[in-house]
Amino acid sequence: MGQRILTINAGSSSVKFALYTSGETPDCLAQGLVQGIGSTPSFKFKSGGPTETKLIDAGDQTQALEVILAEITPLLDGQDVAGVGHRIVHGGPLRATPTELTQDVLADLATFNPLAPLHQPHNLSAVDAAKEAFPYALQIGCFDTAFHRNHPWENDIYAIPRKYYQQGVKRYGFHGLSYDYVSHQLVRDHPELHGKRIIMCHLGSGASICAVNNGVSISSSMGFSPLDGIPMSTRSGHLDPGILLYLMETEGMTANELTHMLYYESGLLGLSGISHDMQVLEASDEQGAKDAVEYFVYRVRREIGAMAATLSGIDALVFCGGIGENSPNIRLQIIDRLGFLGIEPDVEANARNATLISKGATPVFVMPTDEEQVIANAVAKALVPAH
Repeated sequence: MGQRILTINAGSSSVKFALYTSGETPDCLAQGLVQGIGSTPSFKFKSGGPTETKLIDAGDQTQALEVILAEITPLLDGQDVAGVGHRIVHGGPLRATPTELTQDVLADLATFNPLAPLHQPHNLSAVDAAKEAFPYALQIGCFDTAFHRNHPWENDIYAIPRKYYQQGVKRYGFHGLSYDYVSHQLVRDHPELHGKRIIMCHLGSGASICAVNNGVSISSSMGFSPLDGIPMSTRSGHLDPGILLYLMETEGMTANELTHMLYYESGLLGLSGISHDMQVLEASDEQGAKDAVEYFVYRVRREIGAMAATLSGIDALVFCGGIGENSPNIRLQIIDRLGFLGIEPDVEANARNATLISKGATPVFVMPTDEEQVIANAVAKALVPAH
């Protein structure tokens, strides 16, 4: 005992981390975030007291990890980092459980880089940096796609020639670590919902909706890549594929140009022409901002209706993620027209970000998610010798 577990969640311009005790139920000792990598990097760090924020020098994820290590070293108190857990966005068609990140596994995971270009390459570069920093630590990958690996066949396949399904062109779903945490917390806090039909809305820079029945993911708004479903900060969400054919033919756009547009120039940013940040859009009087918010709300509401049909009903609705947890206005606009699902907003409770924000037959909850805890738990389990 006394060893430490480190979790790393690396994105295109940020690295989230948390330091835990080892043991059956890891306790968080510290957590933080390096953001703005490559532009104006800053470091947020919390260990017991108030959150500290400072500007740093970090041009890439490796340099960001060096900053993180320098800050957490005093907290190790002479103990070794026995395991490092990594959020890996895409695990491919087979991986449904946390996996040791051997070189063979990493080589396989790199083949999914084109399917999650905002995340996967950075996830894997963080693994390389962590292996260099902690050569004797167990490196464990936890996959955002794993939670969705038991979808019914009809919720996974696309209506294109079936040979592509055999090649792995299918609906994968993402945000699985978040949904895993929230679904377990919900049943723990509300045992009457055990075995029930839950719709979860992870609304943040990336956003998706998930339908869960009896603790198992049945359907996700995200599909083959993290582009599908509802609009996000800079990602398009659902598109008619004919649009891409049209842009290729009339604008002469290449695959790289389409990729850049769909991942970096679309979503709230593309719709508003102002910002990708929901807080900025909510505070703006510009018509473009209002249009972007209205479209986002409409698409979320529409997806909730689709998930309710998939589940043949709904027993609870849950909001999580940055927007889901912190924007009473967006939540109210979404649920205010879901009375046909037995949902009646509690306006006062919603305004103060209460856990329960409804008073109708179908409860609506706001629950903070904790992907890092899911990763730490997986590493702790992997560190226990098999008997």
